[in-house]
Amino acid sequence: MTIKHHPEESTLLAYATNNLPEAFNLIVASHVSLCDECRAIVESHDTLGGALIETGTVASMDTESLDRALARLDVKTMPERKRHTPGTLPTPLQDYVGGDVDSIRWQPVGMGVKQAILPTSSAATARLLYIPAGAAMPHHSHKGTEMTLVLQGAFEDEDGRFARGDVEVADADVHHTPIADIGEDCICLAVTEAPLRFKGWLPRIMQRFVRI
Repeated sequence: MTIKHHPEESTLLAYATNNLPEAFNLIVASHVSLCDECRAIVESHDTLGGALIETGTVASMDTESLDRALARLDVKTMPERKRHTPGTLPTPLQDYVGGDVDSIRWQPVGMGVKQAILPTSSAATARLLYIPAGAAMPHHSHKGTEMTLVLQGAFEDEDGRFARGDVEVADADVHHTPIADIGEDCICLAVTEAPLRFKGWLPRIMQRFVRI
């Protein structure tokens, strides 16, 4: 698998330093799990951060600080992490879905397209999209940043072709009409920080009901 399109390095740094909203953290984690190049960048940021901590000033703590911190933890409420087998969905996504593609609870949005909105914080929205082979998403632009990670198949738009592992980053300057490749149904993870801007009146009406 050759990945040609990646998140910006500033986004990878924000991910490494835990400064992304949950939905964007999820999509970057999913991409990094598929991309050796970006995983190396994130690991280099982690290494640098660790070095800075080691050379930083150490604050003094009293002898009871650790006991107080542990007392606040309720280990009984921590969920057991389920082990997942490799599949179409990367491990970070399988943790949200509860399994691979067959565990996704799709909801139809019209023209054969389906979606599944994932439970993340309100700072941004994450959704899985199923686009039938050869189908096109409505032409749209953006009010904020949109990141789309291809998990199965591929799609093409005005910015190029995006296949498994590729990430398209779009902002208010991008107007596009993604079209799934004819050879295979396309599954993507799309994360948005604001609703999309649709040109046609029918997509704008549907937008109220499908929360895109």
